[in-house]
Amino acid sequence: MVFALCIRRSASSLASVCGRVARAQAVSVVVNRSSLVSKPSLLRPFFVSRVSLYSTATERLKSDQTLLQVIDSEIKDAFEADEHDLVEEITDSGDFPFKIEDNPGHRTVTLTREYNGEQIQVEVSMPGLAMNENEEDVDDNEESNESSIPLVVTVTKKSGLGLEFSCTASPGEIVIDGLSVKHSESSSEEHLAYDGPDFQELDENMRKSFHKYLENRGIKASATDFLYEYMMKKDSKEYLRWLKNLKNFIQE
Repeated sequence: MVFALCIRRSASSLASVCGRVARAQAVSVVVNRSSLVSKPSLLRPFFVSRVSLYSTATERLKSDQTLLQVIDSEIKDAFEADEHDLVEEITDSGDFPFKIEDNPGHRTVTLTREYNGEQIQVEVSMPGLAMNENEEDVDDNEESNESSIPLVVTVTKKSGLGLEFSCTASPGEIVIDGLSVKHSESSSEEHLAYDGPDFQELDENMRKSFHKYLENRGIKASATDFLYEYMMKKDSKEYLRWLKNLKNFIQE
């Protein structure tokens, strides 16, 4: 009987201890939760950071999508404005004796041919109009530049000696702006060489003779319209290619 009494007392003591431990754990949990509630700043930075990053990414995505829509619209307009290519029609007719070297992505086109042992090369640039500081002051000279293209014509002999003509081609007309003699031996001081007087200061008969000289080699007014149309076509193609490159970059 004494042994049973001891067992009952031990069980009672154990239950009491377990109850105290359970109450202590419950109080600890309540205290910990209350401390979190009383200090929301411990959780806020994490959630704010996630929301901020999501918002920034969403805005960037919307901005990129808007830009892509604008580029797509411009590509469509540029494609529809692309006119019929007249190159084969003119070159096949024999009116244009030059071979055309057109590298995509370049601003210039190179024309080449051989004439009585001479090598003739023409570098044709896209039409361009220099911007005036005052856009309201647009004179007749600026308007004419819109329909003109720069040409650099080089006629080279077998010896390597050559003539270089700086020209401006407009519809039905070619104007020689400058003329210089080029030597086959390159020199570091070539830029200091005397290039002759201004072409317009030459004798009128000499100017006419040089125009005839170029005409005999295929640089004549009848080719100007073709060159202008070709370079305008190239300008449209290069713009369309540029737009597509932009789109590829934004999408990547």
